Amino acid sequence: MTERHIIRPGQGGDRDVFEYALLRVVPRVERGECVNAGVLVYCRGQDYVGARTHLNEAKLLALDPEADVAGVRAALRAVEGVCAGGASAGQAAHDDAGRRFRWLIAPRSTIVQPGPVHTGLTTDPAAETERLLELLVR
Repeated sequence: MTERHIIRPGQGGDRDVFEYALLRVVPRVERGECVNAGVLVYCRGQDYVGARTHLNEAKLLALDPEADVAGVRAALRAVEGVCAGGASAGQAAHDDAGRRFRWLIAPRSTIVQPGPVHTGLTTDPAAETERLLELLVR
């Protein structure tokens, strides 16, 4: 892990605030068990929203042997598409990065759910997305 300390007002340097949320797969909503399968990152200062996903099928199938793995993968790809914008974002294609992030982190009772939002500071939100995927998902 890299440097961790309290940042006081005016000490952020050239870093921008970012927000992130984990994407969790909850194969049986009534049981509440989940597998981390991705991360969403939003950085207003750099007009960035991105998602990276990784599905550990073995963990998913351990929670629910009848889980729809193909459906979960499709839902995760859809989240990445919304973040990427353009034609793959569907109706959200013309929304700004912040609006797409807020829509994706809205609570929902489906198999792929966003977790709580956390914050940090970064100079490179795309690299932060990769770092968080490695740290929290893989």
